[in-house]
Amino acid sequence: MSWEQEISELALRNTLSEKMGGDEKVARQHDFGKLTIRERVAKIADPGSFHEIGKLAGVGEYDENGNLKDFTPSNYIFGTAEINGKPVIVSGDDFTVRGGSADASIAGKRLQAEGLAVELRLPHIRLVDGMGGGGSVKTIETAGRTYIPRVAGWEVIVGHLGIAPSVSLALGSVAGIGA
Repeated sequence: MSWEQEISELALRNTLSEKMGGDEKVARQHDFGKLTIRERVAKIADPGSFHEIGKLAGVGEYDENGNLKDFTPSNYIFGTAEINGKPVIVSGDDFTVRGGSADASIAGKRLQAEGLAVELRLPHIRLVDGMGGGGSVKTIETAGRTYIPRVAGWEVIVGHLGIAPSVSLALGSVAGIGA
């Protein structure tokens, strides 16, 4: 049995995740005078120190034979990095994918970033550029209803405040959960 097809798909997902929301959305971000999340991380992290976690998470589009055609990455990235030689957790919203909306992200990634900061006792830097998530039109279309959002992991976020420094930067039109 060969794993060649699966390994090729992982490599393709990795490549496609770098395109974020696509050329048009990246250009729009730049037109507004804003950097993308990947550019922001590159600006603050020591060169070559960012190690992304969950880069392959997202939604794949497959052809009739089960081959990956396209891939939309999660609109939230995080990982470990160094800033001035000191280890940190860096996370942030990718506005190029559905405006960084929390209901378009993979919720577990946010909680995993928070938990990792607690577990490793590292400072957490959040680069926030998202439009919330509770009660958005897309949520209503998908679920057929709205809801009162709960902030999963709030106790982890608050608990981290007693362990290591934490800072959030609002870098755009931030609303809802992101705010």
